[in-house]
Amino acid sequence: MTTLDRNKQTVIDFITRSFNDKQPADAVAQYVGAHYIQHDPQSADGAAAFVQMASGFAAHFPQMGIEIKRVIAEGDLVAAHILIQMTPEDRGMAGVEIYRLEEGKIVEHWNVLQPVPEQAANDNTMF
Repeated sequence: MTTLDRNKQTVIDFITRSFNDKQPADAVAQYVGAHYIQHDPQSADGAAAFVQMASGFAAHFPQMGIEIKRVIAEGDLVAAHILIQMTPEDRGMAGVEIYRLEEGKIVEHWNVLQPVPEQAANDNTMF
């Protein structure tokens, strides 16, 4: 397995464990490095802040799930194109999560999110 493949799998496992399995503390222990820089303006820096945020989401939205549509890696960066749904019936939010890894561990995070609309100006999906 190449470094890029390992990094992609780390991100997949981190997202899955944090949000779908609702085990963010375990995900941080397994997949996050000694420091964690956060660029999401709604989240504080640090692994402990991530655990608090993800745990809060799980408490408020117990049916929340993230479907990973594709994962792309280059250098030390991994981008995951995702669908976040607060309930199974929710249209959801389309997002791109970008992670930087050092020595196989996640150390930095960026994201962009937008609602999935009922109607679009084209016949293509967001995924």
